[in-house]
Amino acid sequence: MRCATLVLIFMVSALSCQEDLKPVEEPPASEEIQFHIDGTLDLIRMGETLMTLDIEIADTDSLRERGMMQRTVFPPETGMLFLFDQESVQQFWMGNTPLSLDLIFIAADSQIVDVAKYATPYSDDPIISRLPAQYVLEVPAGFVDNRGLVEGDRVRWTRHDQP
Repeated sequence: MRCATLVLIFMVSALSCQEDLKPVEEPPASEEIQFHIDGTLDLIRMGETLMTLDIEIADTDSLRERGMMQRTVFPPETGMLFLFDQESVQQFWMGNTPLSLDLIFIAADSQIVDVAKYATPYSDDPIISRLPAQYVLEVPAGFVDNRGLVEGDRVRWTRHDQP
């Protein structure tokens, strides 16, 4: 009986080792959140359009909270425009955001009132506008410097017709 018990223990051990040798199935890779073009935004200086960007619009709590989180690509000549119900000091953070960004804070009258450049990916440090803003435009890091944007420049944006 003792020998049979030992054989049984050995067989169970051998089977459990075989289980360990089976290939481990990888969990499905999470899909990249695709950039969705909702409209266009013109960057304006002294009445002249400097350039036009395609924009994704974040106008709900859910969309504003997600923002550019978990996205690894920012298509060229695009931005994400955050819309708020009223003008106030805005606070952002980069948790779960793998890309470095420039944040452009825009007053209710469409004037750029503050800029935060080269925000650190994955940082929980708050990025707070110095002045009240009703809109915030996120663009890839370096955009503000490369385009020469300054406080006092303006924006004009248009939402595409929704289906």
